[in-house]
Amino acid sequence: MNNFIFNIYRIIVPKPIRTKLLKKRLRIQITEYLESLPENELDSDRQSVLDYVKNNEVTTFPYDFTKNYSPSSVKVYTDKEKRLKYVIQDGHKLYFKKRWSESRIKRSYSQLLMEQDEKSPHRYLNDDFYVNDSDIVADFGTAEGNFALSIVEKVKHLYLFERDKQWIEALHETFKPWGHKVTIVQKYVSNLDDDKHCKGDSFFENKEITFLKIDVDGAETVLLEGIKNILKRQIPIKVALCTYHQNDDEKNFSAFLKQFDFNITTSDGFMIFYYDKKMQSPFIRRGLIRAWK
Repeated sequence: MNNFIFNIYRIIVPKPIRTKLLKKRLRIQITEYLESLPENELDSDRQSVLDYVKNNEVTTFPYDFTKNYSPSSVKVYTDKEKRLKYVIQDGHKLYFKKRWSESRIKRSYSQLLMEQDEKSPHRYLNDDFYVNDSDIVADFGTAEGNFALSIVEKVKHLYLFERDKQWIEALHETFKPWGHKVTIVQKYVSNLDDDKHCKGDSFFENKEITFLKIDVDGAETVLLEGIKNILKRQIPIKVALCTYHQNDDEKNFSAFLKQFDFNITTSDGFMIFYYDKKMQSPFIRRGLIRAWK
């Protein structure tokens, strides 16, 4: 489909219908791809995806654990003084953007809970890869801060990097009880320094850092270019790096980190990131790399 026809298609066909058609097409493509694999390549991880998509609509996480989550089970509260809505996470208030409706927060937070389920390929931490009270953590791509809130009482210090002004407002309220150990930075982390961006190497030139969480909606490559000095110098260090935004992220990021002598493993399972308009075979992607040295 050329660009002209695609643009007409987007105008004429409502988004919900386009998404449904996309998922139907992907279901066929993923099934055909996985069934075509040689027997020695169709491991248990891939077989479980095949079993799921043959019997269910395509979803970001093609696993039955997703059925445990529903927006209707999320309770949203309103802080009338701050005019912000929030949910309760681990006994603490997690605030959301002021303009977000209750229904949108319910959908979003249900998805966040799903992402960090112990069976999710998007889960940053596990029993072998975790943070402790000596860790200084950089959360690159903080957004609403659910990951940061889940570890704030376990770590020595947290640096939260988020550019969106409305998220900044919510983050300040969420992390107000830990102002002594949380630093909020309103910039994109990239491979340059200017009013909107900062290089991780520049920011942490004279600061200690022991754990990096990187989830920046497809901008991971330029971010990695800007933290080479951190990766060279810092031992020990751990990196939780998302690899699902683009087709070759897992391969490219693994090669990049191995330059700096990292040990690397991937999360279990696969994601189907159907939001990527350039998606192609093999269609399924590892959620993230866990790296350490």
